[in-house]
Order: sequence, then structure tokens, then C-alpha cells
Amino acid sequence: MLTFLVWLLLLIVCWPLALLALVLYPVVWLLLLPFRLVGVAFTGVFELLRAIVMLPARVLGGRPA
Repeated sequence: MLTFLVWLLLLIVCWPLALLALVLYPVVWLLLLPFRLVGVAFTGVFELLRAIVMLPARVLGGRPA
């Protein structure tokens, strides 16, 4: 909602820049998509490593966090 309000303010102040932002937003989103996928993959790898490291404590009766 805040992003939309900022865009409306930009539309009032400088409408060509607001329209350019509106057109370029999907392009930028598509360019950043691979980085998001890499971030998801790294999160999965780190969660797997955490589960492997914490496994002995869980087997010995440690309480989950």
C-alpha cells in the first residue's frame, strides 16, 4: 500500500518518471528473479545443514527451539 501511495505522489510530482517506473518495474522484477531463486536455494541448504548439526542433540533428548 505504501508503495502505491509513493507511486501516486511521484505521478503527481513528475508523471513521466512515474510512467517510466511503471513500465520498468516488471523488467527489473524479471532481472532480479534469479537472485531470489538463489536466495531460496541457499536458505534451503543452510536449513539442511542446521538440521544435520542439530540432529545429535535432538536424538539425545534436546528440546526443539
